[in-house]
Amino acid sequence: MQATKPVKKPGKQRKRLYNAPAHLRHKLMAAPLSAELIASKGAKTLPVRKGDTVRIMRGDHKGFEGKISRVDLKRYRIFIEGLTREKVDGTNIFVSVHPSKVTIKNLKLDDKWRKEIVERKKELERPEKEKKVTKVVAEVAEKAPKKAVEAKKEKIIKEKTAVQKKPVEKVPKAAKKTVQKKPVTKKKKAEKAAAEEEKPAEKETKPKATKKPRAKRKTTSKTEGGT
Repeated sequence: MQATKPVKKPGKQRKRLYNAPAHLRHKLMAAPLSAELIASKGAKTLPVRKGDTVRIMRGDHKGFEGKISRVDLKRYRIFIEGLTREKVDGTNIFVSVHPSKVTIKNLKLDDKWRKEIVERKKELERPEKEKKVTKVVAEVAEKAPKKAVEAKKEKIIKEKTAVQKKPVEKVPKAAKKTVQKKPVTKKKKAEKAAAEEEKPAEKETKPKATKKPRAKRKTTSKTEGGT
């Protein structure tokens, strides 16, 4: 079934209700089940059908209980046996009721298709905890034989590895060879001292040259009457 997008504008909502196809109108005629039926059947809501026993929960006729005599899909109304009113001319007519104002007290299950619908809704409307539990149980049941096979394989592999692995004897490491140093003789000592004496002496650092003071200029005395 094609998914319908939600509409917020009331004009469009009324238009959709007016132009809805039969399969959607049937769904819009759903009513809640009583607490006893919810406990026994597992479903919370179902579309009303001719022959179902319903009880009116709101409105002027609150508390009235009876069987559905007719379902009007065109106007989205149901008609209950015994629920009538008198017109001005004296004739009696059935009072129409919207399915949202009633609760289903007893279901007519002579149709095999409706039984299948109830079973399907029972699975859909189960609480999530129960669904999770059943899913986990199914997964465990599937994995149980696989786990047993894997455990056997691991056991065989461990046995094989235990046979193959043997304790390895540790070989002691080879001791390091110690080299004995030869004693230094007097001749060698004398040779070393001579070699050190033969080395050129380090260059002696020359003292820096000091600047000589300048000679004073000779001053000539002017002769008297001289030019």
